[in-house]
Amino acid sequence: MADVSKDTVLYKSDTAKKAAAAEIAYVCMALAEKGYNPIDQLVGYLLSGDPTYITSHKDARTRIRAFERYELLEELMESYLNKKDV
Repeated sequence: MADVSKDTVLYKSDTAKKAAAAEIAYVCMALAEKGYNPIDQLVGYLLSGDPTYITSHKDARTRIRAFERYELLEELMESYLNKKDV
C-alpha cells in the first residue's frame, strides 16, 4: 500500500486576503462605535487569542473568529510592510 501524505496544502487567494482585510476594517469600525480603541483591542486579541477583546456589537466577534489569528497577523504585517516600502 502506498504511503499517502495527509498534510494539507494551504492556498491563499487574493480574494481571501481581501476578505480578511475587509473583516479587520469592519471589526475596527464596530469597536470604535462602542468607544474602544481598535488597535489596543485587536492587539489584545491577536496576542492572547481571547475573543472577549472584540465586541459582540454588530457581530464583530463572530466575524473576526472566522479567520485564524495567524492569517490576520499575516495580512496586517503585509499591509504594514507594503506601506513602509521596507
